[in-house]
Amino acid sequence: MRDHVGLNETNRRRGHIQRVVIDSVMLGLVLCSGCGGAHSFAVVPQQPDYALRAPDRIETPFPDTLKKYNGFEPGKNWLELRPRMQLRVENAYYGEGLPKHGLAGYLGTEVAQYQVEKDGSLKRLSVQSMVHRPRDQVAVQDLISEQQSEYKFHRFYYQILFKRASSARGSVLLGAESPQLLEQLAGELERAPETVCGEKSAPCTIFPEECSVALEMEIIVNGKPKTVGWASQLQSVIGNAHQVEVQRFYDGRLLPVKLDSADEQALRLPLLPGDRISSK
Repeated sequence: MRDHVGLNETNRRRGHIQRVVIDSVMLGLVLCSGCGGAHSFAVVPQQPDYALRAPDRIETPFPDTLKKYNGFEPGKNWLELRPRMQLRVENAYYGEGLPKHGLAGYLGTEVAQYQVEKDGSLKRLSVQSMVHRPRDQVAVQDLISEQQSEYKFHRFYYQILFKRASSARGSVLLGAESPQLLEQLAGELERAPETVCGEKSAPCTIFPEECSVALEMEIIVNGKPKTVGWASQLQSVIGNAHQVEVQRFYDGRLLPVKLDSADEQALRLPLLPGDRISSK
């Protein structure tokens, strides 16, 4: 009899503990649903600029989206290269000994495509070479050295003035193993570019004047990879679609971006590398 009573008391206590645990879990779920841990982005109509609200509830105006990602600002001479960004290097070639500008002696171009990896290094994705490249001109894939590619932090300059080369201007890729060292080199580059970008300088690549470097990124549109220029907007890739769905990376996960497909201002959302877009 006592054993039976003791067993009932034990079962009663176990049941009470289970209910407490379940109640605690349910309370945690309720509280979590009311906190800032949303599971999506949202385009927020505002004046003068629309904003993108992140899952952490921080709102970023559209013009500041790219600035927040890598320091990009219209009219600024440089920007940081971040993971999933791409560089498209296209170099023009001319007959041996001929001036490297205009159409006279122009033979064609070579193209090398690079992508910034998760660790910040540059991975060469592809090369389009000429059949008969002039022997006195460097192959496009050799413009960026292997050592330069291995650096973990890169900054791209659209144009730098080099006094020693008759006021020649060229775009520059600067690399370093730490943000602190990159900032130090950047300061020296702006004060005296020749001291940083000397001959065979590992941290610095000076692209020839006849070379164009485009900043790009890969996104997914209706299930297919698509390369678009840096600072592209959502409206540039959806055509006349009436229904648009967007997903964006956040802490390594793809989360939906809530927006009104009929709102033209919302469709000016700046694209970021890795965005997934479905439209119809």
